[in-house]
Amino acid sequence: MTIARGRDLRGRKAVVTGAASGIGAAAVARLLEEGCEVLAVDLAAAGLGGTHNLAIDVSEAQSIAAEASAKLGGCDILINNAGVCPASAFEDMAQAQWDQAFGVNVTAVMELTRALLPMLKASRAGRVINTGSILSRYGDAGLVAYSSSKHAVLGLSRALAMELGPHGITVNCVQPGAIETGMTKPMFVERPDSKTYYEGRSALGRIGQPEDIADVMVFLATDDARFLTGQGIMVDGGVMVHS
Repeated sequence: MTIARGRDLRGRKAVVTGAASGIGAAAVARLLEEGCEVLAVDLAAAGLGGTHNLAIDVSEAQSIAAEASAKLGGCDILINNAGVCPASAFEDMAQAQWDQAFGVNVTAVMELTRALLPMLKASRAGRVINTGSILSRYGDAGLVAYSSSKHAVLGLSRALAMELGPHGITVNCVQPGAIETGMTKPMFVERPDSKTYYEGRSALGRIGQPEDIADVMVFLATDDARFLTGQGIMVDGGVMVHS
């Protein structure tokens, strides 16, 4: 048996959602550096920097798949990164917040993976990389909908790894800790104590940057990660080491 090795992604085709900023934008940039052709997908058109760009709601799975087929001619790597984080005390949580969290964070991930599955099966090295959260394993007050949805992303990733493995497709869930993105910066500004808290809990003494997560995603897309599947990979700077 010949085993493919290396981190050369030249000639491979990737679809990245939530690609206009933060972790998604960093993942697009890193994939391009490694020679990938990338379809960058986001609801917002501004900030998209892929080889091809598509401003569309992530729920439009069939339209995204059609664009991947037309523009890329296939898909080897899918990074399901689009997400929302509705915050509310449980007693005050609106049904719409729960529905939004599961609609974007879980259902859209499932539907896009299914829509792109024929292309991933046809790939010589299919990779599905889902963005979970440190809250895929833990919970937090005020984030019931978000925490629950990110637990579901981890479960979905593990189940898909078993089902898609026979097709040579790996499925993993990257679980970021406190990362400085467009979504979290306002919180860190409004609550500097929160930033200080996570910096103090981190074994590395800092919160993360989008590139810290993107580098792990790109590794998972390479042949060096060919035997790694069904995993929830905590990328949190050591915040949970002593928990």
